[in-house]
Amino acid sequence: MSDLLERLRTGLPAEALITDADVTASYAHDMASFCEAGTPAVVVLPRTVEQVQHVMRTATELRVPVVPQGARTGLSGAANASDGCIVLSLVRMDRILEISPVDRIAVVEPGVINAVLSRAVNEHGLYYPPDPSSWETCTIGGNIGTASGGLCCVKYGVTAEYVLGLDVVLADGRLLTTGRRTAKGVAGYDLTRLFVGSEGSLGIVVKAVLALKPQPPQQLVLAAEFPSAAAACDAVCRIMERGHTPSLLELMDRTTVRAVNQLASMGLPETTEALLLCAFDTPDPAPDLAAVGALCTAAGATEVVPADNPAESELLLQARRMSLTALEAVKSATMIDDVCVPRSRLGEMLAGTAAIAERYDLTIGVCSHAGDGNTHPVVCFDHADPDESRRARESFDAIMALGLELGGTITGEHGVGVLKKEWLARELGETGIELQRGIKAAFDPLGLLNPGKLF
Repeated sequence: MSDLLERLRTGLPAEALITDADVTASYAHDMASFCEAGTPAVVVLPRTVEQVQHVMRTATELRVPVVPQGARTGLSGAANASDGCIVLSLVRMDRILEISPVDRIAVVEPGVINAVLSRAVNEHGLYYPPDPSSWETCTIGGNIGTASGGLCCVKYGVTAEYVLGLDVVLADGRLLTTGRRTAKGVAGYDLTRLFVGSEGSLGIVVKAVLALKPQPPQQLVLAAEFPSAAAACDAVCRIMERGHTPSLLELMDRTTVRAVNQLASMGLPETTEALLLCAFDTPDPAPDLAAVGALCTAAGATEVVPADNPAESELLLQARRMSLTALEAVKSATMIDDVCVPRSRLGEMLAGTAAIAERYDLTIGVCSHAGDGNTHPVVCFDHADPDESRRARESFDAIMALGLELGGTITGEHGVGVLKKEWLARELGETGIELQRGIKAAFDPLGLLNPGKLF
C-alpha cells in the first residue's frame, strides 16, 4: 500500500489522491442492488490524460487492479470496486473541448455531464440525442462504458451510434486513438465500437468525438390510456407497422403511474392499466399525433389526449423520467431489470412479468421504452426481509429468462457488470464468451482493468 501511494504521488498532485477510508468507501459501488463491492486501496481523480497514463503505468508495474468510474449512476455493478484496487474516477475531466457546427461534432472529456453537453450544443442549434433517465447526473464516459440509451432511442438510436472516435489509455499506459472526426470512415477494424459498452474492461476513455444532429423543433406528446398492457402493446405494434417515426414511445404500467402520483402528485390517471406516451418533433406534429391517436383508439384506448404545447409535453416527460425514482420509494429497495425484446413480443413480455410478480408475491412496476422493446421491470422489496429479498432476486432472474425465451437480450442499455455475468454467458454461449475473453486478453493481458465484470 505504501509503495503504491508513493509511486502514484510521483505523477499526481496531492488533491488527486483520496486515502481516507470513510471517503473511499463512498466510491465502492454504483446504484445496483445485490452486487458485491470490495474496498479500494485509493481513489484517484485525475484531470489530465498524462495523469491517467501515470496511474495505469503504476498499476501495471505493481500489478494493482484499476476500476474506472463516472458518476456511479449505473445499475449493474460495473463501477463497483474490488479489494485493494485503484478506483479511477474521471469526473474531474469534465471539459467540452470543441463544438463544431460545420462538422457537427463535439469533442469532450469523459467527465462531462450528459445534460451539460446537451445544453451546450443546443446553443449552437445542434442536438446530442442520447438521454438516459439520469442525464442530469450521468457522465459521457459512463454512457460510453455502458452503451446507454434513453427515451429518444426509437428515433435517434443509442450512444454507440454517436461515438465517432475515442482517445483511450490502455492497461499499460499507452494512448490509443480510434475512429475519426469525419462523416465517413472504414479504415481497419472498428475499435471505437469495441470500446463502447466494454464497461472499462479494455481501456480508459479520456476523450470522445461525438456526432451531433441539427436541433429539432420542440416535441409534442400524446398520452393514451389503456384498459390493459396488452392493448397498449398492440397500439405500439400498430404505430410502428404503419411507418410512424415518433421521437419517443414510452409505456408506464399501472403500478408505475400510481408510484409517480404518490411521489409527486403529477395527476396521472390512476384508473388506467397502461399509459402510453408518444411524441413527434417534426415541424408540424399534428397530423402524426392525430394518426397515432386513431391507432391507439383502434387498439382499445379509453382516452387519448394530445398535449396543447411543449410545456405540457415536458410535464408528461418529467413524469416518465421520474418513474424509477418513484418506484424506489415504494419499498426500501429495488432491482431494476433491463430486458429488451422484439417489439412484436412486447405484450408477451409485460404479461409474463405480471405473472412473475404474482408468482413471487411482489410489487413489480414496469416502465418501458416501448418503441424499441426495451423494458425496465422494477422489483420492489424490503431488503431487511430475507425471504422477500430472496424472492426479489429469483423474480429478477425469471424476468431475464423470459426475455431470452422471447428472443430478446438480458440488457438493452444498463450493461452486464457484476449483476448479469451468469446471464451474459447464457446469452452469448460458450464460443461467444471464449472469443470475448480473447479480446479482453489482447487489450489487458494482466487482467487489471475492472476485474470481475462481464465474465
